[in-house]
Amino acid sequence: MNQQKVWFVTGASKGLGLALVQKLLTQGYKVAATSRTLDSLKTAVGTDNSNFLPLALDLLNETDVQRAIHLTIDHFGSLDVVVNNAGYGLVGALEELSDVEARANFDVNVFGALNIIRQALPQLRRQRSGHIFNIASIGGFNGGFPGFGIYCATKFAVHGFSEGLLHEAAPFGIHTTLVMPGYFRTNFLEGSSLLTPKQELPEYQNVRDVQLQHQQQINNNQPGDPDKAADVLIAVAGMNTPPFHLFLGSDAVSLAEQKMTAVQQEVSDNRPLMTSTNFEMAEA
Repeated sequence: MNQQKVWFVTGASKGLGLALVQKLLTQGYKVAATSRTLDSLKTAVGTDNSNFLPLALDLLNETDVQRAIHLTIDHFGSLDVVVNNAGYGLVGALEELSDVEARANFDVNVFGALNIIRQALPQLRRQRSGHIFNIASIGGFNGGFPGFGIYCATKFAVHGFSEGLLHEAAPFGIHTTLVMPGYFRTNFLEGSSLLTPKQELPEYQNVRDVQLQHQQQINNNQPGDPDKAADVLIAVAGMNTPPFHLFLGSDAVSLAEQKMTAVQQEVSDNRPLMTSTNFEMAEA
C-alpha cells in the first residue's frame, strides 16, 4: 500500500471516522480530516503530526466544501482517497417525524456527501485515479427496523447514488466502494449522534421499544471494533480491484444474506405474476 496517498475524511472527530484518521496517521498516510468544529477535531485526534490537516467544514455549504478540497490539494499536492463518513442517526416513526426533521437528515447524510463528491471529482478525473468510500449502513440494504425508516431511506439513497457513481467514475480510473457497517462500538447511539422526534406519539410503542433497546441495551455492547473496521478500509484502498459492496461486521453480513434470501424467495414464488406484464408478441 502506498503511504504517500492523501486521504480526505469527513466526520472525523468521533466514531469510525476518528478511528480511521488515527490509524492512517499512525501508518504514515497524509490525512485531511473534517468536522464541524476545529477544536473538537484537534482534541479528538490528539496529534500535531505534519501529515495531519484538520479542517472545519460545513457539509451543506458547497463553497465551504470546495474550499476544503482545494486546501487539501494545495497542502498535500494531491487527493487520492475520499471517505464520506459524516452523518447522524434519526429514530422515529414516519408519522412522528416532521418534514423539517426528515429533510435535515437527508441534507447531511445524502446531500452533504454529494457536495463532497461533486467537488472532489474534478481532481480525481484530472489525475485519472482515486477511490471514493461512501459510508452507508446495513440499514441502507436491509431496512426492516421500526423507527429507522427515514434514516434507512437516507442510506438507501447513498446506496443508489453510489451505484451510479461506480459506473460514471470507472472510465476515469476512479474506484467506488459502498461501506455498509453493522453495529460498531462508537457513540452513534448516543444523544449527539442519534436524534429522536420532537413530538412522539403514544401509539407507537413498538418504535419506543426499539429506540430504548438501542439507547439502553445495544449502546456500548455493539460487537464491531471500529479500529478493525479502519484496518479493512485501508486494506480495501490498497486493492487493485476493490469491492463495491463492503458489508462490515458479521451482523451486517447476516442481515444482508437474510435480505437477499427473502428477495430471491419472493421472486421465485411470484415469478409468473411478476413477468405477466409484457405485450403479447404477434405471431409471424
